[in-house]
Amino acid sequence: MIKPILIAGLGGFIGTALRFAVARYFQVYHTSVFPWGTFVVNILGSFLIGLLYGLSEKGEILSAEWRIFLAIGLCGGFTTFSSLSMDAFLLIQNREWLRLAAYGGLSFFLGLLAVYSGYTLAKIM
Repeated sequence: MIKPILIAGLGGFIGTALRFAVARYFQVYHTSVFPWGTFVVNILGSFLIGLLYGLSEKGEILSAEWRIFLAIGLCGGFTTFSSLSMDAFLLIQNREWLRLAAYGGLSFFLGLLAVYSGYTLAKIM
């Protein structure tokens, strides 16, 4: 039981560090009310998890340990629902209704489309 926890934890550490780096990049180089950092990591993470699940359905391409490391750990640490919720709350506080609608709608729609795209890509590889 301890081995899968450590594997997921290591993946989560790496995913969290990557999320911080991407979010920091957008904070430093893009001045916008729109929360680009969280948006980008959630869409990229959605694509990656779709790709991973598509690959795992193709057979024994990924071991159970790699699936835990990549899907639960890396993608789980990289993507963030809590940051999405906080960003949406800040848009509400600033009365940025159009940006809030775009952020929420696009996050869900493009996230779902990214999962489907990653999954489909894995199936044709």
